[in-house]
Amino acid sequence: MRRFPLFQTKMLQGSSILGHEGPLVIRVSFSACVVCTVCLPLLGLITCVFISSVFHYEDSTGTHCRVPNYLPSISASISLSPECHIWRFCIGLHSAPRLLVAFTYFKFYKARFSSRFPESLLSRFSLAFSVCENLGLLLLTYVSSSETFFVHKEGFVLFLVSSLIYMLTTCRLWKTIKKHSLSPEDAKSHCWKVRFLLLNMSFCAFAGFFYWKHNMYCESGSYTLFALFEYLVVFSNMAFHLTAVWDFKSREVMVISTSEDKDF
Repeated sequence: MRRFPLFQTKMLQGSSILGHEGPLVIRVSFSACVVCTVCLPLLGLITCVFISSVFHYEDSTGTHCRVPNYLPSISASISLSPECHIWRFCIGLHSAPRLLVAFTYFKFYKARFSSRFPESLLSRFSLAFSVCENLGLLLLTYVSSSETFFVHKEGFVLFLVSSLIYMLTTCRLWKTIKKHSLSPEDAKSHCWKVRFLLLNMSFCAFAGFFYWKHNMYCESGSYTLFALFEYLVVFSNMAFHLTAVWDFKSREVMVISTSEDKDF
């Protein structure tokens, strides 16, 4: 298999660049697509939290029981303006490439496990929960907590549950791949997937505990710790998805435009 640099982009034409007589082909390494897909929500989140902490500190850190809080939660950070517009732009832009990654994984699993029933079934579950994770993220993004809290909360729950099940099924599939593969890249990918899954589950447990503690006892600092672990849940989720760089290092994304009807 040929290896391609991470951010290599190629534009090729059939026979004439100026006349565009042949088809136009644009190639981008799949690794670059994955990195950009992960970086969009990462940079969007960091930007929103920074703006909220600096310019909207009181509004973003206020709690229902008015105890001291020093970090804005993600929901609070993305519900203010202009933070909500920045977050919606980043999530909207990243959602289509993320679906592309999900279907690429499904196609990869389908070819790999065509004669193995348990793994073939798990690959379908993996695709379904990956799509649900993306839908949950879109729902909690475009319906803010300040607009309709119930819908925003359900979107967050859908995102959280779907992402955990997706990561579990993915680790199970890559355990089988590692078992029958001699590639060190496959072993490394499985190892880091498991690590990020365990971190994500631990951070989810801590975030849930401090959220419950805040709502039950209104203790000072509980919501701050909830917000901190909420960040870590999202960061570990992003890191898990970033392991696709190892899984598809030699793949490319191609866009082809024909010269006659301009179809893509």
